[in-house]
Amino acid sequence: MASDDGVILTNDDAAQCKRFAVEKKYWEDRYISLMTPRSSAKHAPEISRGYYSRVTAMRLLLHKFLKLTGNNCQVVNLGAGSDTNYWLLKDLNLIPKSFIELDFQSVTARKVSQIKRHDVLLQTIASEEDDIRLSKSEIHGTNYHLVNADLSVLSQVEKKLHESGIDKSLPTIFLAECVLVYIDSSKSTELLKWIAHQFPTALFVNYEQVNMADRFGDIMIENLKSRDCFLAGVDACKTLETQRHRFLDVGWEGADAMDMLQVYKCLPQADVQRIEKLEFMDEKELLEQLLSHYCLVWAWKDPNNLGLADLDVT
Repeated sequence: MASDDGVILTNDDAAQCKRFAVEKKYWEDRYISLMTPRSSAKHAPEISRGYYSRVTAMRLLLHKFLKLTGNNCQVVNLGAGSDTNYWLLKDLNLIPKSFIELDFQSVTARKVSQIKRHDVLLQTIASEEDDIRLSKSEIHGTNYHLVNADLSVLSQVEKKLHESGIDKSLPTIFLAECVLVYIDSSKSTELLKWIAHQFPTALFVNYEQVNMADRFGDIMIENLKSRDCFLAGVDACKTLETQRHRFLDVGWEGADAMDMLQVYKCLPQADVQRIEKLEFMDEKELLEQLLSHYCLVWAWKDPNNLGLADLDVT
């Protein structure tokens, strides 16, 4: 199993890569600099384009879900790290009934500290600080909840969602970016099965590795191992079919999966053309290789025919 410290470092790396890409104008996020310190590291254009496709696709599905439900829904961000989506949604007037973030205690404690440090973050959660319940590592606001939990321990997840006032009858979207792959397969299966059985109307959007049975995958695994970070759930990342079936086999109604190279070609092409002019990229093959080893999977349960089965990334 991946060590907690090793997994936390992957969050820090991802946050800094996102901040670097934002500063290069790949997408807009006026809050990321408040949440994530600047790194002196520079990142190759293919890394920034990879993060652009990841962030853009995840947000497209999130925004479509919110609009389909008329915001009468919940967002649960698993392994949320330094994510800023709550504040960005507030700017767009796309706030759900409840937005819940879960992560390791050390990660949520740092996020609480950043939120307290910046009025623009704190005041967005509630107009008066008295409306917020704050502890060292958790926040409970009117419709924002930041709580600590080990996602491999289902009882913790259940308890923290309950404490955050989760309403299982509401349509709920679950977001996970490179999270399940660090959890033992039996534990992630237990989590996905529990969600499928507990939430009648749900969408799960998962971004992580795929096509990991080749040489590129082997190198990625070895590089992470050298940082004390083990991909305990990599079995589900063999192919797009194994990614789909991890959901279908535990009670989800349907699931779609695309590698990020496919996703990149489906994103709004006018914006793709804009970002491709931001930095010169020497070898397109490196980007294609990188994108073909990550994927986006979205699984749904939609008994009331909201249209979750028709969602896509275009």
